[in-house]
Amino acid sequence: MTTRRHAMPFGAEPAAGGIRFRLFAPDADAVSLCLDGPGPAREVPMDPEGDGWHRATVAEAGAGSLYRYRLDGGLLVPDPASRFQPAGVHGPSEVVVPEDYAWRDGDWRGRPWAETVLYELHVGAFTRTGTFAAVAERLDELADLGVTAIELMPVADFPGDRGWGYDGVCLFAPKARYGRPEDLKALVDAAHARGLMVFLDVVHNHLGPEGNYLHVCAGSRFFHRTRHTPWGAALNFDGPGSRVVRDWVIHNALFWLEEYHLDGLRLDAVDTIDDRSRPHILEELAAAVRDRLGADRHVHLVLENDHNQPRYLERDNDGRPRRYVAQWNDDIHHALHALLTGEDHGYYGDYADDPARHLARCLAEGFAYQGEPSAYRGGATRGGPSGHLPATAFVSFLQNHDQVGNRAFGERITDLVPAAAVEAAMAVLLLAPSPPLLFMGEDWAAPEPFLFFSDLGPDFRDPAAEGRRREFARFPEFRDPAARARIPDPAAPETFAASVLDHGAKARPPHDRRLAFTRELLDLRRRLVVPRLSGMGGGAGRVAWIAGAALMVTWRLGDGCALAVVANLSDGPSPPPPTTPKGRIVYATGPVAAPTDPLPPWSVAWYLDGPDAALG
Repeated sequence: MTTRRHAMPFGAEPAAGGIRFRLFAPDADAVSLCLDGPGPAREVPMDPEGDGWHRATVAEAGAGSLYRYRLDGGLLVPDPASRFQPAGVHGPSEVVVPEDYAWRDGDWRGRPWAETVLYELHVGAFTRTGTFAAVAERLDELADLGVTAIELMPVADFPGDRGWGYDGVCLFAPKARYGRPEDLKALVDAAHARGLMVFLDVVHNHLGPEGNYLHVCAGSRFFHRTRHTPWGAALNFDGPGSRVVRDWVIHNALFWLEEYHLDGLRLDAVDTIDDRSRPHILEELAAAVRDRLGADRHVHLVLENDHNQPRYLERDNDGRPRRYVAQWNDDIHHALHALLTGEDHGYYGDYADDPARHLARCLAEGFAYQGEPSAYRGGATRGGPSGHLPATAFVSFLQNHDQVGNRAFGERITDLVPAAAVEAAMAVLLLAPSPPLLFMGEDWAAPEPFLFFSDLGPDFRDPAAEGRRREFARFPEFRDPAARARIPDPAAPETFAASVLDHGAKARPPHDRRLAFTRELLDLRRRLVVPRLSGMGGGAGRVAWIAGAALMVTWRLGDGCALAVVANLSDGPSPPPPTTPKGRIVYATGPVAAPTDPLPPWSVAWYLDGPDAALG
């Protein structure tokens, strides 16, 4: 058995003489620690340490002790660095002694990034029970499917019982609605026992509006007065006092990776982080993770970055990531979505002119936008050259929480286009060299939508609902107030309930067929593609042909074999490519046309050529 703890300079930490409590509260003149039980309630004055820090060590405190801080003799607040909030973000914090959990995965060192197949899920909506333990009960099914990693949407505590998690305020405390800290650790333990990695989505660009007590403890130092994100005040990464904020975020990343033995983090919307200092907080965070953990384990950091900045994805001379292993590639989703659906509103307008060309460039080079002007962004240029990066630097997907849940009615792609179109797109993405991501239920074409839901308090509930409806007012179909009124209320319990998956559907047609289809593709990926990714550098992809909605892309894999895809992503026949790829056909969605015959609608064929092409 193994124990793990990430020691932090703030919060409640086991120490000589009891539990050491330390709070950063430069906006308070005096702070006291209020112990709420078990045992007699008591209030202990905290010693000021200078520069806004306050400290107390209490011998009687231990695992399970409940506590809060009193600021200047008045307001009681939970610990912003709490490891657990049993009664939610407004209640008392609980002392957690990490060593009390005995890990069983002592030999686990993770998996190489090239083996990654991600499965994104929301803990609350993945099962009817909506807990960490309920996710653990489904791990055998995920391993059998062929995914190698689960990616949890944010679990850091947020207001209410229902929410996506991107408005978290207690960034070190797993959501009590999902279970206790030891339940999340048991989920990670169980995943590792099945060879599955566990990733966590973390938000380091802002804190949610409700339950954010850092505003009263340290608002003058923690948040910019004049800079904002789309969701609230920007964190202060470069102004006076920013060292504490930077340490806070770096410790948060290390905390999840060390204390919870996670295999990777996905950093949400880093393009909204406003840091004008050097090194940028993203560089400092990546260096801290590499220096602390890189020698002993496979630990993977992934970005969501609308700016398409290749510099964060650069490799060293040995092909190892200098900072981040990959980025969610929104470009490939947008191009593929525009191609399948014909939608051209919002950001899809940047791809609607020639979606197959954008898709082919993503498959071969990573980003579709590599410095070109974006009409959606008012003509501003976006991105930088990415063709020199390996294909493994770009996570590909047809669905994810954003691209489903940020639609007004949470429709999945299966509600928008025929099954043949979805399967053609999946056949392209799941066998291409870039690591794919599946969104929960995508593997069996789940019929449930994934809606935007929240459970904010009275002061925030109505403004959140009205704000969401205003977002859609610019779309033609929602210009009528009556049309906007039909958009589900995020706070309504039935909005969340409609998003919860029914796993029983997997055994019924047509969902059982889609599940078998997904499993077959992932098995082929494991046997034929993944073993050849090692050593695959940049410049390996090439767009060989495009004609309307048809394309051919080729790659030189790490073992020297050539991989090629020929696809017609339209509902009508397409002229064939001028040449047929060499090698054997390793997968096709249907009978392969003769070299001179038109490509059938929604057809995909994969070819593998080389001395070891029979591997697997």
